[in-house]
Amino acid sequence: MDQIDFFSTSKKNSDKIFAPLALRMSPKTLEEYFGQTQILAKGSLLWRMIEADRLNSVIFFGPPGSGKSALVRIIANKTKSAFEQMNAVTAGVDDIRKAIARARLRQADGKKTILLVDEIHHFNRSQQDALLPDVEKGTITLIGITTENPYFYVNQALISRSTVFEFKLLQKHDLEGILMHALSDKQNGFGALNINITDEAKEHLLSGCANDARRLLNALEIGVLSTLNANAQAAVFDLSVAKESIQKKPLLYDKSGDGHYDHISAFIKSMRGSNPDAALYWMAKMLSAGEDPRFIARRVVICSSEDVGNADPNALVVAISAFKAAEFLGMPEARIPLAQAVVYVATAPKSNAAYLAGEKAFEEVEKNPSRAVPIHLKDANLDGKKLGHGANYLYPHDYEGAFVAQEYWPDPKVLFEPTENGYEKEIKKRLEYWRAKSAVKKNNS
Repeated sequence: MDQIDFFSTSKKNSDKIFAPLALRMSPKTLEEYFGQTQILAKGSLLWRMIEADRLNSVIFFGPPGSGKSALVRIIANKTKSAFEQMNAVTAGVDDIRKAIARARLRQADGKKTILLVDEIHHFNRSQQDALLPDVEKGTITLIGITTENPYFYVNQALISRSTVFEFKLLQKHDLEGILMHALSDKQNGFGALNINITDEAKEHLLSGCANDARRLLNALEIGVLSTLNANAQAAVFDLSVAKESIQKKPLLYDKSGDGHYDHISAFIKSMRGSNPDAALYWMAKMLSAGEDPRFIARRVVICSSEDVGNADPNALVVAISAFKAAEFLGMPEARIPLAQAVVYVATAPKSNAAYLAGEKAFEEVEKNPSRAVPIHLKDANLDGKKLGHGANYLYPHDYEGAFVAQEYWPDPKVLFEPTENGYEKEIKKRLEYWRAKSAVKKNNS
């Protein structure tokens, strides 16, 4: 194999000089591919389609650097079909029509066409509709790539004619394999050079790349090329070089997309699940990515009422106070009262009984016949007394324990069913006593 001279300007090495390491190290076969075993294990549906060159229209979606483009290159190298590609950011309907026209000519000659649309979520409805008839007829085999959830951004008609494959974040062992392959590959990587990389540097690259193989290889390339010695044959790659090469760890968080909803969902579910550590992590990640602290505070308020409820009524007080404090302070200090409220709500006893009772009440209003206000509960002000409003109303404070059994709504039903959790246990005792007295009065009347 030829040794790569990264400073040579000869035609022989020109492609390797200008092609980024991430592109040079792109796998050529499925055997060289790292990760995504959940969809690409040997013998799986996708693996069989690629090996047999019988690919149907597919949509690959997942985070950056997870191997979507790398897999497409393997398909392009393996298939006997014509391969065309376009980027949805720059392509228009006219580009689509021209590609389809070429595909129809090939189809007439008995040859298939694979059309790659990168960042397909950027296509509007008209552009996606332009693809639909020829995807359905098999004129083109579509490969759509996107970092966004296609069920939100791609027409349902197009999705129904494609197989959707979700790519997950690469795991540490996958990234380590990619890193070591780049260091040992003599033709496309740095195997022909004497790269002295420390374990600490490797660990920093692996932990700082945000599970993104492209970012990992870019950082490796920067570090190596910036530390090569005078004859460009050796480099010392230590922790300080790794830190300089990868800089600040990026956060996979899109405030207007799936990341926004996925993270806030994980945050709420962690509080509901009484895990303060996880809740604090998701809070910190969202705030670090620039999320509005008021948005997070509102979710703490909701959780304090929906999931803690009357098991600890103080949770709502703490949450409201944190919301006001965060609004008053702004970032970065807002994270202090937010952290306090998150810990309080996460560690409080939980009950959604009040929330469920409220939902039952709305369902009763919406689905069942409307109940009239009993005459003894009606307002007796103004001319109400002349109509008998308020007559025979029993004022609770005139009775022992400030309670007296009387009708408060026709055809009563039990909506609120308190739990044994926290303070709600005391509420349950009182309510059972009151309901029992009301039942006795009803039976005696």
